[in-house]
Amino acid sequence: MTVIGIDQITYAADDLPTCRRFFSDWGLALKSETADELVFECLNGCRVVVAALDKPGLAPAMEEGPTLREVVWGVENDDDLSRYAKAIAEDAGFVDAEAEGARRIGCTDPNGLAVRLQVSRKRSIEVDCGAMNTWNAKPRVNQAAPVYERATPIEVGHVVFFVADVKTTAEFYAQRFGFVGSDSYPNRGAFLRCAPDGGHHDLFLLQLPSGKRGLNHVAFTVRDIHEVFGGGLHFSRCGWETQLGPGRHPISSAYFWYFKNPAGGLIEYYADEDQLTAEWQPREFEPGPTVFAEWAVDGGLDGETRRQKNAEGPQGKFITEKK
Repeated sequence: MTVIGIDQITYAADDLPTCRRFFSDWGLALKSETADELVFECLNGCRVVVAALDKPGLAPAMEEGPTLREVVWGVENDDDLSRYAKAIAEDAGFVDAEAEGARRIGCTDPNGLAVRLQVSRKRSIEVDCGAMNTWNAKPRVNQAAPVYERATPIEVGHVVFFVADVKTTAEFYAQRFGFVGSDSYPNRGAFLRCAPDGGHHDLFLLQLPSGKRGLNHVAFTVRDIHEVFGGGLHFSRCGWETQLGPGRHPISSAYFWYFKNPAGGLIEYYADEDQLTAEWQPREFEPGPTVFAEWAVDGGLDGETRRQKNAEGPQGKFITEKK
C-alpha cells in the first residue's frame, strides 16, 4: 500500500484570464471552463484546477493571495483508500465524501494544506524520449537528439512548500501515508518520496527562519533535458518571466527551469531526476547556492536569440542592439 503520485492540484487565483493563457502556453490541455474555474490536464490525465479566489467551497489558504489550496494524491485501489481513511480519521479536517464522481478522503496537514487521496485517474502512457549517448553506452545511433518547439508536460511531479515546522510536517507524511525520506537539510528541509522505489522526491518541505508558510513551487515532469530547454524557450517567447534557469540540481540530478506563476509561487519544468530504491541511504546537506544548483542561468534565455537575457559583454550588447 503506497501513494503513487500526485493526481490533481488546485490553485486559487485572482486573474483567471491570465491563468488560462499561462497554463495553455505551459503546455496543458484545457478540459473545461466556467466563470470561476479552469480545469487543465497533463498528458497522463493529472489535473490542474485553477479556481477564482472567491469560489465557494475552496479549502482554506495557507497564505494570502494566489496560492495552492489542495493536493490530491493517487492510490491504486479502493482498499488502499479505506486503509488510509482509517489512518487519518482522527486528524484535523478529516473528510470522506464523493468528489467529481468518486470517493475522496483527506485531512489538513500540520502546515494548513488540504491533503486529499483518491483512486488514481492518471493513465499509463508511452512517449518518445531522447536517448543520451555516453562514453560507455551509446543507445542513440543514426538518430539526432530531439528538438522541442514547446513542452507538453507529462504530469505534476512534485510540490514544494514553506513550512513552519519541517520535522512535524515530514513526520505527518511519513506516518500517515508512508512517505520516505530521500535527503535533507538538517532541521531545515526534507525531500520526501511517496514510496521506497521512485523518483528522488514528490514533496519537498522547507523551513525558513521566519516561519513563513506557503507555496514555493509546483514542478511538471517533461520527457528529457531537451524538452526542458524547448519548453522554456517557448514559454520565454510567450512573454513569461524566468525566475531561474535553465540549470541542474546536484541533489536530485534533475535539470530545471523556473518561471513566475500568476496562480501563486513558481512553476518548474524538470527532467532526469535520480531514481531511488529502499537501499538508498539519505544524505544531509547544508543549504546554499552551490547545493541548490550545480549551474544555472540567471534570468533565463531569450526565446528568439537563444542567448542569456541581459548578458553582459560584447556578445550580449550585440544581441540587445540587434533586437
